[in-house]
Amino acid sequence: MAEKLTYQDLLDAGVHFGHLTRKWNPKMAEYIFMENNGIHLIDLNKTLTCLDEATFALKNIVRSGRKIMFVATKKQAKDIVNDEATRLNMPYVTERWLGGMLTNFATIRKSLKRLSQIDKMMKEEAFENITKKEKLTLTREKAKLQKQLGGIADLNRLPAALFVIDVKREHIAVAEAQKLNIPVFAMVDTNSDPTVVDFPIPANDDAFKSISVITKYIGKNIEEALMERKKDKDEASLKKEEQEKRKVDEAIEQ
Repeated sequence: MAEKLTYQDLLDAGVHFGHLTRKWNPKMAEYIFMENNGIHLIDLNKTLTCLDEATFALKNIVRSGRKIMFVATKKQAKDIVNDEATRLNMPYVTERWLGGMLTNFATIRKSLKRLSQIDKMMKEEAFENITKKEKLTLTREKAKLQKQLGGIADLNRLPAALFVIDVKREHIAVAEAQKLNIPVFAMVDTNSDPTVVDFPIPANDDAFKSISVITKYIGKNIEEALMERKKDKDEASLKKEEQEKRKVDEAIEQ
């Protein structure tokens, strides 16, 4: 099992630091421990409880063979999310969220198909024979599509869930997921509304260390679920082989 985070781990990463008290969202009251020097401090015991609930649900989704989309477009979260999602072979969005990325997925798939076509064209010998201008146009088109959609290039159906950093910033993604009944797991700070997501994780969503410790812990649990799924599939395959062998042996005996 993935090693559980401790209260001290979260404290060291500054997960407990919220926003200024005047910027708070009253709906976060149940997750706030106290106020200190005009800043709200998050109750880390609540964070640990919420993390347990979130990782349990995420692992069930991943074990069923479905994808989790990571969403984080803020500067301090981009690299962390990019690395973790890439490592796990999960879709991710770290550039601007394109409106309709979920609710108008059919159109997004056309763009993904175009990206795939350009990629294929550029690998063919015929690409060398086109004009310099045409090459430049295709290269620019590919770069633009890659930047916008590179993280979801292999996504051929809607994700089963979203993991979001900063629900205020990613409100369009959250709203689209809500519309399609896609569960949202998210880091929510003291200035956010935790009721707009299914699995809120109260935490500082601005500091690099805080984002890193939570995202990597989520990643470890997803990785564990992927390994469990592979083990289940291998066991099922072995069982099937044994059953078929038994049938053949019985047929020979008869």
